[in-house]
Amino acid sequence: MLTLFLCRHAKSSWTEPGLSDKDRPLNARGKNDAPMMGRMLENREENPDLIISSPAERAFKTAKLISDELGYMHKDIIIDNRLYMAGIGDFIEVLKECRNKDKIIMLFSHNYGITDFANYLSGSRIDNIPTCGIVKIIFEFSNWEKIKKEKGKLEYFIYPKMFKHGI
Repeated sequence: MLTLFLCRHAKSSWTEPGLSDKDRPLNARGKNDAPMMGRMLENREENPDLIISSPAERAFKTAKLISDELGYMHKDIIIDNRLYMAGIGDFIEVLKECRNKDKIIMLFSHNYGITDFANYLSGSRIDNIPTCGIVKIIFEFSNWEKIKKEKGKLEYFIYPKMFKHGI
C-alpha cells in the first residue's frame, strides 16, 4: 500500500512587490500554520519516507516547517522544479520516478494544480485546497508506476482553519 500527502504551501507574503513569484516568503500566518499542521500530522503518527517540494520559497519553507515537527531532516527534502505550478502530468511524472521503497510521500506544491491532482487521483470534488491544506490519499498497490486517475482513496482533507481552537 502507498500513501501520498498533497500539501499546499502556507500563506505567503505580498509585502515586497519587487520579488519574483518564486521568491515570495511566508507571512506571519503561514509561519504559524505550517508548524501547527506539522504537529497535527505528528499527532496522527504520519511519518513520510520522502518529502519533495516545489523550489518556490513559500513551498520549501512550508515543507521545512512541517518536516521539523515530523523529525524529517531538511537536507533530505528534494526540490523538484516540476512541482512549481505543476499540472496533473507533472505530478504523475514526479511520482512515477519515486522508489517503491518510499511508501509514504509528501509533495509540497501550489494551487490550482494540487487541488486538481487530488481530485484526479481520488475522484473527490474538493473545490479548493486552502493554503497549508493537506490531502491524504492511499493506494491499494505498492508501485508508484501504477498511479492513475481515480485509483486512490481520499483518507482525509485538513486545513488550518479546521483547528482554529487547537489540535
